[in-house]
Formats: sequence, C-alpha cells, structure tokens
Amino acid sequence: MIPKDLKYAKSHEWAKIEGDVATVGITHFAQEQLGDLTYVDLPKVGATVTMGAEMGSVESVKAASELYSPVSGTVTEVNAALENAPESINQEPYGAGWMLKVKLSGPVDGLLDAAAYEQVCAEEAH
Repeated sequence: MIPKDLKYAKSHEWAKIEGDVATVGITHFAQEQLGDLTYVDLPKVGATVTMGAEMGSVESVKAASELYSPVSGTVTEVNAALENAPESINQEPYGAGWMLKVKLSGPVDGLLDAAAYEQVCAEEAH
C-alpha cells in the first residue's frame, strides 16, 4: 500500500521527485487516520514552502490537522479539484488526491523510503 517510488516525511506527507519538481500529498495512512476529509487549505501558486514547516491544513469529520511540506521550494501548481472534492484525497491519496507541485530549491535529504516509512506507520499504529 506504500508506493516504493515516493519519498516520505515522518509527518505523513509524500513527495514524488521528478527532476527539480516534487508532487506532494498526504499518505494513505494519514487520510485513514483523519477520516473523511471535508476541507483542504493549501498554499497559493508562487508561495514558498520549507521542508518541515507548516504549508496548510486539512479538516475531516474527526479533526483538523496541519500539513507540513516534505520539500523546500516554490509552489508551481495546486490541485484545484480538491477545493470542491477533498474526498479525492481519501479515495486516491497517491493519485487524484495529490495536493501541489513544488519547484525544488534544495536537496530532499532526510526523507524516508517506503520501508522506513512503513516502520513509522507500524510504530504509530501500536
């Protein structure tokens, strides 16, 4: 259930790195913990995000939760479909539920591979 071609933050965001652009979203584990998402607040195109810093929030029927950027750079695209259909994140967290694209301004050191992220999820599940 954890795609091997992505990198992960311990705060449950994923990044798909393609050249100097990262597509960012939250993981299946995160959306499962949150429950049905009802609202997503994301940075605007042109905004700067910093690895490990807050970049927005999601609200669900259970709770509100901050989103932390897994990468540093400039937002080049935001998934506008989430405004009217935040449930896409629940249905396809690694597909239609992507959140934003970021032009990277630095290295992506410190992100976890799928195996290491699986360990994080296993520890939190207990």
